[in-house]
Formats: sequence, C-alpha cells, structure tokens
Amino acid sequence: MVDRLPLVLGLVLAVTFLVLFLMTGSLLLPAKATLLNALSLGVMFGALVWIFQEGNLSGLLGFTPTGTIEPSIPILMFCVAFGLSMDYEVLMLSRIKEEYDRTGDTLGAVATGLERSGPLITSAAVIMAASFATYASSGVVFLKMLGLGMVAVILIDATLIRAVLVPVLMRLAGRANWWAPKPLRAVHRRWGLSETEPAATETAEAAGATVR
Repeated sequence: MVDRLPLVLGLVLAVTFLVLFLMTGSLLLPAKATLLNALSLGVMFGALVWIFQEGNLSGLLGFTPTGTIEPSIPILMFCVAFGLSMDYEVLMLSRIKEEYDRTGDTLGAVATGLERSGPLITSAAVIMAASFATYASSGVVFLKMLGLGMVAVILIDATLIRAVLVPVLMRLAGRANWWAPKPLRAVHRRWGLSETEPAATETAEAAGATVR
C-alpha cells in the first residue's frame, strides 16, 4: 500500500490539475486549488493524530488509544476528503469563470462567483458534516475516525478555505489567475470545458486587459 501511494497521489493530482486547467484555461488556479486542498487535508490528518493517535478526547468519545493509526484509514479519508473539497472548488470556480468570461473583470467575477456559489456550498457542507458526525457515536474506532475527520475537513474547507482564502488569493493574483503559456492557451481553446461561447470569452479577455 505504501509503495503504491506515490503513484496514486500523482495520478489523482494530475487528473485534477488537467480537469481544472480545461475548465479555467489557467495554470495558477489548479495549483492554488491543490495547495488549498492540501491545507484542508492537513487539518483532517492533524485532528486524527491529536485525537486518535495521542488519545486526546478518548474519554469523551469512548475509545482506547493505541498510539498508532492503521495506514489504510488516512488513505481512504484522503480520497473522500479530496473529492469533496474539489467539488466545492469546481462549484465556486465555475461561477467565477462564467462571470469573468462575461465581463472580463477579475475582481467583480470573484465577488459575484462567491455570492452565487456561497449559499450552495454552505448548505452542502452543513448536510455533509451532519451526516458524517453521526459516525462519531459508533462503537467502532474506524467509523469514529472517519466521522470526526470528515467533519473537520468539510467545515474548514467550506468556511476558512472557500469563503476566505480562495477569494483573497484570487484578488491578489488579479490577471495572473488566468495566465497560461501560448501553446496551452491553444489547447484550452480547442479542448477546454466552457459554459460560454469562445467569442464571448475572447471579448471578455480583451475588455479585461486592465485589472480593476
């Protein structure tokens, strides 16, 4: 399992990067999404170590700490949590990209995209967190880990990551959000995933040549 882990991680990250590039036409946005998802996962893994490996809250949660975590559990949780985090990222970026294609205004697109996707992401996060929280009452330690870890990553991702860090970083990056080398821009024009007509996108890019 450990020997194959680098291959699995590389495959997941490569596919994710490719899909986000085809959706946005940017190299920065997929990289940013990957780094912020890693931050969310770090919170989840930190909670697992603090609670289940070191034994904090063991009395409250009703389990006996062993000082270790079975290796398959973090791998499974990585797959589930990474997928959920990327769902939120795609929802938000799709609305931002849609508005940017229409207006060419990066700052306005970020604000509008956050306004349109925020309630949906928040509602989905609350439902998912409530569902996973029920696992914490299980007598099986594996299910406790899954429940608490997923609640932590979902709440952090939907609040701190998507509502604060994503818009802040995109605002700071400005036009660089949409940068890609000329050959890759051609690839995106040919194979990209877009909700707008190419002509509309080109017009928006011309109109947004100066960052507001």
